[in-house]
Amino acid sequence: MTEKIITIDQVDPKAFFGTNNFLVDTLRNRFPRLKIVVRGDQVKCAGGEDDIELFEQVLGELVTLFDRYNGLNEEAVTRMLDDPGYHQTAMNGGFSEALTFNVAGNPVRPRTVNQSRLVDEYNSNDLLIAVGPAGTGKTYVAIALAVRALKNKQVRRIVLTRPAVEAGERLGFLPGDMKEKLDPYLQPLYDALQDMIHFRKLETWLEDGTIQIAPLAFMRGRTLEHAFVILDEAQNATINQLKMFLTRMGVNSRFIMTGDVTQIDLPNRRSSGLVQAMQILRGIEGISIINFDEQDIVRHKLVKDIVRAYEKSSSDEENKGEGRGEK
Repeated sequence: MTEKIITIDQVDPKAFFGTNNFLVDTLRNRFPRLKIVVRGDQVKCAGGEDDIELFEQVLGELVTLFDRYNGLNEEAVTRMLDDPGYHQTAMNGGFSEALTFNVAGNPVRPRTVNQSRLVDEYNSNDLLIAVGPAGTGKTYVAIALAVRALKNKQVRRIVLTRPAVEAGERLGFLPGDMKEKLDPYLQPLYDALQDMIHFRKLETWLEDGTIQIAPLAFMRGRTLEHAFVILDEAQNATINQLKMFLTRMGVNSRFIMTGDVTQIDLPNRRSSGLVQAMQILRGIEGISIINFDEQDIVRHKLVKDIVRAYEKSSSDEENKGEGRGEK
């Protein structure tokens, strides 16, 4: 009798083996001649060499599927065990309409016209600029694209960044060291990643630098190669900062900038680098600008009404200003 210990430290064992260890019971039923014992991230199997070899192959394929789709239900496990071609079909785009899968195992797909356009334009452009009101899913879809690219080994790392600009608050008065002061500005990026990548895997990628999250000022002097880079809240980057960011682009890199030009928190709104970039970069091959609008808002239904109200108020103020100027 042969014994072997297989380590599956690339996934969360509790999530992988499922509720009440359903996957362990399923594998024991499929491999009755093996003795299978699970301890944390280690699977010990004992039996014939051929059975162990087949078991290790099946377990590896299940880990690969789990890693890609962030979950395995009983139906998927049964289909893979019964149909040798199912694993390859799934890995070769059997679920191509989904960008990735969240930690609950549900597909992350574009939900609006402009979200779909962002995905389409990504396939033929290396730099995307997505602008529009809050709640339109610009950053979420961009991060989903980044996670998919990383899992498919199209890039080696993800870099997420934001300008650390106060929206009425003052950074210096926040408690803690510099990292603790900056983390609240970067939290929305962590939130999206935590929705798409299991905690253990995300923690590993953050520790080894596969995923990097940092304020925009920390990008200076770097060359980002084989990377998927997202600049969020780009409307709060100054002209010089944005030029610095764009010139970080290295070989085999994809850049996406997202922002809302109605929410500029810079002291001088005219100094927004995003506003200038949308003007001077338009028409360059390899660069695409996608304008999101209120129809793309996927938050609470009231958010659309709130955005419309603010847009109307802003328009009314501009009209009043023009009227006073004519006098």
